[in-house]
Amino acid sequence: MKRVKQVKTAALMFLALAVSACSAEDQPVPEKTVRKLAGSPEAVSARQKSEAGLREVVQAYAEHTPLKLGLVVVSDDCWGGTAKGWLETRDSDLYKISCGLNVTAYFGADPKNIVSVLDGILTAGDQNVPGIEFNHAAYGALIDYYREPYNKRNPEVPSRDAVSQSLKWDPVHDRQWKPNFISEPTGQCENDPPVKRCLREPSSATVAAIRKQYGMVFQLNLGSTYFKVMKNP
Repeated sequence: MKRVKQVKTAALMFLALAVSACSAEDQPVPEKTVRKLAGSPEAVSARQKSEAGLREVVQAYAEHTPLKLGLVVVSDDCWGGTAKGWLETRDSDLYKISCGLNVTAYFGADPKNIVSVLDGILTAGDQNVPGIEFNHAAYGALIDYYREPYNKRNPEVPSRDAVSQSLKWDPVHDRQWKPNFISEPTGQCENDPPVKRCLREPSSATVAAIRKQYGMVFQLNLGSTYFKVMKNP
C-alpha cells in the first residue's frame, strides 16, 4: 500500500513538473509580452521597411499610370500566439507574436476612358516599373473586353489579382449595379501603438468624393507579414 502511494506521489510530481515546463509554450502569449515584442527595435525596423515598400508601390501607380491617387489607408496589427490546440496544431499555436501590415490605396479615373486607363496600367507593367505586377502578357484580354461592345452574356469582372497585390474598380458597363462598386473603408480606425496602428491620408478623403471628382474608383490592396517570433525559435 505504501509502495502504491509513493508511486502515485511520484507520478503527480512528474506531471506537475511537465505541466510547469510546457505551460509557457502552450498558453496564450501575455499582452505585456506582445507589446514588448511589438515595440522592440527589430519589430520597429521591420515595420518601417515594410510600410516604406508598400508605399513605394502606391506611388508607382500614382506616377506611372493614369490613375489619380485620392486616399491611402494603412492598417498595422500585431497578435499574440494562442493557446495550443487539443486536437491539432495551428500556426497561431507556434508563434509568440505575428505582425501584419495592409495598405489600401483608392484612385480616381474616368470611366469613359477605361480602355486607355487599363492600357496605361498594363503598359507600366510591361516596362517593369517596380511594384506594378499587371502587364499585357498576362492581362491583355482585359483590354479586349472593354474594347468590344457590351455583351450581357459576358459579365464584367472588375478585378484582377497578382502575386502580392489585387486591383479592383467600379463596374463600367453596368454602372447601376451599386453593390459591386468600391465601398468606403470599413472597420474602426484604431490606434494603440505598438500593437495596433491606423492611418488615413488625407483624413477627410472619402471614396464617394473620389468617385464624384473623377467618375469611378480603383482600389489597390497590398499586404505583408513583416515580423514574427516563434515560441520555439
